[in-house]
Amino acid sequence: MLIDTHCHLDAHEFDENRDALVFAARNAGVSGTIIPAVDVHNFAAIRECCMRYTGCFPAYGIHPLYLERANEADLSLLRDWLKSQIEGDVPPVAVGEIGLDFYVAGGDAVRQALFFNEQLKIARDFDLPVLLHVRRSVDQVLKYLRRIGVRGGIAHAFNGSRQQAEEFIHLGFKLGFGGAMTYPGSTRIRELAATLPIDAIVLETDAPDIPPCWLPAGRNTPAELVRIASVFAELRDLSGVEVQVATSANVRAVLRLS
Repeated sequence: MLIDTHCHLDAHEFDENRDALVFAARNAGVSGTIIPAVDVHNFAAIRECCMRYTGCFPAYGIHPLYLERANEADLSLLRDWLKSQIEGDVPPVAVGEIGLDFYVAGGDAVRQALFFNEQLKIARDFDLPVLLHVRRSVDQVLKYLRRIGVRGGIAHAFNGSRQQAEEFIHLGFKLGFGGAMTYPGSTRIRELAATLPIDAIVLETDAPDIPPCWLPAGRNTPAELVRIASVFAELRDLSGVEVQVATSANVRAVLRLS
């Protein structure tokens, strides 16, 4: 069975038919879903999703693109929330989604760095891996990871160079590939997906975002992971079963899932 390492299942886009979408994904062969937070305001919604749907696992953090509605006190709230949940019914499997984003114009790079730095410290203190947002910021993210050692994690929607990929792997990270990999024109991403060590790769949807090539203007959904995995299998000349076994084992190893 497949595990989606990045799905915003709590997103408002899914409010009308969330139950049906989860059922469709499970029926298609997606057995597990990691749900990352974007700010403190959706922590409770993520916990509720993970309580409601078997196979869903929470990650809590403050996304770099949501800092306009965050303040530094939220870092203490994150720490307190993790402490309250770590021994709970659905304990967090990671701190995330955290990182840096230098793609969107007008972002406050200094504030992003402050929140990222502090959240890495929190992850280190709780011995949790991290789910990283690395858009146009791979080298800068790596700089912080070298400075503040954490217990690995996943570089979500990886779109860097081979050298950068190898540095993430060296630091104990897996690399997330999803909808962008399905586009024939995404030659660098597809080449990396085809040739990086299989034990360094995990699969994701980022639903409702980053739709695959067959949904270029549509809402991405959790069930699309099955076709995304099929594209990955074709790129590597592997069977579907081999992809399921390898990528699921990678997720379980990096996030310590049972």
